[in-house]
Amino acid sequence: MKKEKALEIFEKSGALLNGHFLLTSGLHSPHYFQCARVLQYPQYTELFCLEIVKNFKNEKIDCVLSPAIGGLIVGQECARLLGCRAMFAERESSVMSLRRGFELKRDERVLVVEDVVTTGGSVLEVVELVKGAGAEVAGVGFIVDRSGGKKIFTEPAYSVFQMDVQTYQADQCPLCAQGISVVKPGSRKL
Repeated sequence: MKKEKALEIFEKSGALLNGHFLLTSGLHSPHYFQCARVLQYPQYTELFCLEIVKNFKNEKIDCVLSPAIGGLIVGQECARLLGCRAMFAERESSVMSLRRGFELKRDERVLVVEDVVTTGGSVLEVVELVKGAGAEVAGVGFIVDRSGGKKIFTEPAYSVFQMDVQTYQADQCPLCAQGISVVKPGSRKL
């Protein structure tokens, strides 16, 4: 999928927001990808997830694992397309954990997926969770790479599209300096 087509879908669905945002990473940005808005349309979810899974189709994936909440829909659809099970990790006492009876088996091949990656923090935590269970990370897939293509993961990684979106440390944010109120639209608490 060409970047222009992906951006057109994000804009059409109201998923690309402009303003002053506090990202999960703690960074500030004038742009925010609210993937939930695009993923509410199953046809777009399938389209983006097909792009991810076709890059891992020869990897013999046993399970797709995603961080909650952003990766839930992406994980479910990727697993459906791959014909395997889907699970999600969630924070328990600030640590990414498998709960609800989910468990990984030793030597299972796991595809870790997410909606948007900026610094990769949540995905890296899930990758470590997989390795800690004795399973193997077959790859990492996500819809939007906000890092501009920085190499974040040592595992094979694929994003549907990359966009180098400006981010700022909170103490160096020009939007804060202008007195523009910051909004935290993501799923993690302030």
